[in-house]
Amino acid sequence: MDILEFFTLTMIGASLAMDAFAVSITQGACLDIKNLKYPLAIAFTFGLFQAVMPLIGWLFGSAFYSFIRRADHWIALILLSFIGIKMFADGYQDYLAKNIRNDQETVCEVVEKGRLKKRVLFTMGIATSIDALAVGITFGVMGTNIIISIIIIGVITFLISFAGVLLGKRAGPFLGDRMEMIGGLVLVTLGIKIMAEHLIKGI
Repeated sequence: MDILEFFTLTMIGASLAMDAFAVSITQGACLDIKNLKYPLAIAFTFGLFQAVMPLIGWLFGSAFYSFIRRADHWIALILLSFIGIKMFADGYQDYLAKNIRNDQETVCEVVEKGRLKKRVLFTMGIATSIDALAVGITFGVMGTNIIISIIIIGVITFLISFAGVLLGKRAGPFLGDRMEMIGGLVLVTLGIKIMAEHLIKGI
């Protein structure tokens, strides 16, 4: 793996983590944090799911690679663009909703009365990692090293989510939707980058 590929995977990992980061910020604003127990629990859960989902997608993509290898760059462009546009749209809708309400209401999806609800946290771990499943498919058709990829994505998500919970105690939900929009734009840009590289190489 060269530096450029490592950088690309890092950017993908950071972009995918924006969903988890947004949720971590808003939930950090709700949690009654007295130690690192809750931040670590949220970060570990989101990081784990964000690493497992690409692996599942990679297995699917690898199984059908021989049938779709001629169009792998198109698949990467379409999937990354779709995910990115969806992330941006979701973040933008949240942003508009806040403006319409004209408040800074915090929606506590994974906490109740300042305490972490494990079952709901598990569900949110799945919800924030669905996009990573589709990205895993692109890893499969592009022949990406999946072990290194899921380690990078998992670690980045863990660190970003951990920081998000702590940041949430100060910034609240203000940054959540904005980071989701930024992550969406980055994914679309990466999809275009992959496509451009193949066109330059004449593939």
